Amino acid sequence: MSTPANFNGQRPVIDPADSVMLLIDHQSGLFQTVADMPMIELRQHAAALAKMASLAEIPVITTASVPQGPNGPLIPEIHQNAPHAKYVPRNGEINAWDNPAFVEAVKATGKKTLIIAGTITSVCMAFPAISAIAEGYKVFVVVDASGTYSKMAQEITLARVVQAGAVPMDTAAVASEIQKTWNREDAEEWATVYTQIFPSYQLLIESYKEAQQAGS
Repeated sequence: MSTPANFNGQRPVIDPADSVMLLIDHQSGLFQTVADMPMIELRQHAAALAKMASLAEIPVITTASVPQGPNGPLIPEIHQNAPHAKYVPRNGEINAWDNPAFVEAVKATGKKTLIIAGTITSVCMAFPAISAIAEGYKVFVVVDASGTYSKMAQEITLARVVQAGAVPMDTAAVASEIQKTWNREDAEEWATVYTQIFPSYQLLIESYKEAQQAGS
């Protein structure tokens, strides 16, 4: 696969020091329309992205599409896991990138790498991703922290954003790429992040702790 043009020959990997996370329209009403993945998993993955951004001190910008209407409010887990997140209200724009305040908030971070997840995938994630790429940003889209109304819609959207130059990833891969090593003081907190992504990881942690106690 060719390297997207906006990476200018650089490896298409996430640099936490140059990154900002955009969590777009993760709203309780919109979640009711998601059919390409279980809604509970989507909520956990979005929350995990917020948590890893907190651990890595990555700026987070959130926004919602007419939250006072049927789309509903943002799920609370995002700001609970990322207390430093900045919320930008919109004036009805479907594409968050069409909102000047949202774009200004991104530019104010000084970062050129965007990690984007949004519901609905084909609109709330795809439109800002494509718009940002056109303005020279490096864009990673987190597919399993975004949700849409059909598997077909997900596949079509992935084809579109990849063609535009985005790099698709899953939530666990984003965590591992940002974390970089287990040899760090907050390793246990990162382990907790993985339990949000796949709860069965908790069993691995428990078995490890039991083995440690048995060997002591």
